[in-house]
Amino acid sequence: MNGKSPQKIGFGILRFITFFALISFVVTCSFLIFFTSASIDEAFIRRNAPLTFLNIFLLTFILWAIDFIRRKITVERPVKMIISELEKITRGDFNVKIPRVTDIADEGNFNEIIDGINKMSEELKGVETLRTDFIANVSHELKTPLAAINNYGTLLQSPDLTEEKRIQYAKSVTDASRSLANLITNILKLNKLENQQIYPVSKPYNLSEQLCECLLSFEEVWERKNIEIETDIEEDIFINADAEMLSLVWNNLFSNAVKFTDMDGKISVTLKKEKGVAEVSVSDTGCGMSAETGRHIFEKFYQGDTSHAAKGNGLGLALVKRVIDITNCEISVQSELGKGSTFTVKLRCDENETV
Repeated sequence: MNGKSPQKIGFGILRFITFFALISFVVTCSFLIFFTSASIDEAFIRRNAPLTFLNIFLLTFILWAIDFIRRKITVERPVKMIISELEKITRGDFNVKIPRVTDIADEGNFNEIIDGINKMSEELKGVETLRTDFIANVSHELKTPLAAINNYGTLLQSPDLTEEKRIQYAKSVTDASRSLANLITNILKLNKLENQQIYPVSKPYNLSEQLCECLLSFEEVWERKNIEIETDIEEDIFINADAEMLSLVWNNLFSNAVKFTDMDGKISVTLKKEKGVAEVSVSDTGCGMSAETGRHIFEKFYQGDTSHAAKGNGLGLALVKRVIDITNCEISVQSELGKGSTFTVKLRCDENETV
């Protein structure tokens, strides 16, 4: 409905009457106090009473009009502007930028409200961008194994397929299924970590033993690729941390090292303690990465070398970085294209633990 509603008009009239009654009361009391202390002829007062009432009414109207205009300019105008922009945000337009109030008195701290809304809009815009990119990346990553499963599943239905080909295609279906399962598992883990649905439970434990156990779980893979494993792990180094969370870090670092190291390559794992800090280094003689790739490797789905895209889904190092942040550790990487990479993790030791 265009124009003002009857409710708003009624409220405006009621406000004017209330304002008029208040002003009349104040002025009347002032006059009574003045008349009580002054000797004025009663007939004179009676003759001028209508004019006095008219003056009170006129004064009330002027003050009400001034207050009405003031409220329109200093309150209602910025409120309408804020509401209008908020409606855009609710419709999904996060490019909203409300101008600060500069030409009127900042009643009700409107500039603070405006700054808060603008900041919220920027945050929502960033979240929306991340959400869109995440969905696009997930969709892309899901297509690859699903397409492989579909294609090889179709080929397996061929009646004249040799036994050798049948085994080969069945293995490809299994590999694609495993890749899909790993992708979904990593997405769920990353989602829980980013939404802080998993909280670290810190307990003292033997980091040296954990590293050896995680490394041995990849024994079959490194033996198949004839990779030389070199270890320099100090014994009985204890830290106070969440062992389950940090196992995600070591498993992903070892997995990447094995994936990207070619046949007859070398992987080195070291653990040393210095000045209350345990330092874990995982080095490989794999493909390495450029400086540009190194700046983005902890981003979700980032894969700098597309020729190796089939070896991973770009979520492993994002998981590693999130766990490192949650557990208040540090991680760094040094790499040279074609010569390999070294990931270094620093953790505080549990100095109270006896070894």
